[in-house]
Amino acid sequence: MPVDVSKLVASFDSLDNWVEMQRKARELFAEVNEGIEDADRLALVLAIRQAFQHMIKTLRAFDNWLEDPVILNYVTREMLLEVWETTYEILDKLLDLDIRHTSALKRVAQEEINKGKLPPLMDVRKESEEEPKGTLRPL
Repeated sequence: MPVDVSKLVASFDSLDNWVEMQRKARELFAEVNEGIEDADRLALVLAIRQAFQHMIKTLRAFDNWLEDPVILNYVTREMLLEVWETTYEILDKLLDLDIRHTSALKRVAQEEINKGKLPPLMDVRKESEEEPKGTLRPL
């Protein structure tokens, strides 16, 4: 069965679009980062979530490549080694962040709970005898 080289070339030509999209994303996140020091909590949450979503999309694309025998045919050992080294650096930083953040979150939450500060929607007061269960009460 003859191979249609034009389809193969066309599929690799589409990679230019991916690279351009990634360059634009890099510029956008650089702009966001410039103003992040003055951002409020909501803006920080939104920026972080957008960054996470983009990282997930990029990681999925890399993972899909590693499952594609056509792509792997053209990936050299040196390229794979570079991907591993960078992946390991990112993984190590991510795990460090997760350990620090999770530990700090637990400590801060415990301190606040010990002071009696609970999230507004967690009204733990006992229901009075007059109110049937499930009655909404003002906070």
